[in-house]
Amino acid sequence: MKINTLLSMFAPKDVKFFPMLEETASVLSQSSTYLQELFSCENAEHRNELCKLIKAEEVKGDKVTGSIIHELNNTFITPFDREDVHALADVMDDVIDTINRCAQKVLLYQPKSFPQHTITLVEIIKKGSNEILNAANELSNIKKTDLRLRAHCKEIKRLEEEADVVYEEAIMSLFKGATNDNYSAVELIKLKEIIQELEKAVNKINSTGKVITTILVKYA
Repeated sequence: MKINTLLSMFAPKDVKFFPMLEETASVLSQSSTYLQELFSCENAEHRNELCKLIKAEEVKGDKVTGSIIHELNNTFITPFDREDVHALADVMDDVIDTINRCAQKVLLYQPKSFPQHTITLVEIIKKGSNEILNAANELSNIKKTDLRLRAHCKEIKRLEEEADVVYEEAIMSLFKGATNDNYSAVELIKLKEIIQELEKAVNKINSTGKVITTILVKYA
């Protein structure tokens, strides 16, 4: 019996990983949409509801990631190296987790208002999440979509660099505001922790772009 025939007998349809990765990316995108709404919301009750919605997406993301890992352990042939599939699922889940931590800190600290820099960072998170979603939707046809995938990765990197500048300005603005009595010490600590968590989310998005780039180098 030819080896290809033998492999085809035992190999499950590896394409199942693509919709699962796309689902994780979709959960990530939805989480970032809720986060953006949270940071533009002034109603405390609605804020609480949005935090619950983000938490629900985080739970959903954990379930999908768990399913991907389970399938990796039970699949003979995968579309990419199983380490790459695992890394991509894991890092997208990390972004979702970080977005949830941002929301939970808002829920816990109840800041009086959000500085413009936080709004800008959330917008960057949303844009980066959209880039990940678009990239995930194109992975199944990587030979034909490699140029678009590279463009998504390049934009993710650009957004991360933009976020670095915004983050530095945000921290400087906070301490300047505290000096001018615009922020109390307690409010400064609250906002600083929220801003740092937002910056972590952007970094995780950039890490996702790096994993996709690794896959591109191997398979495009």
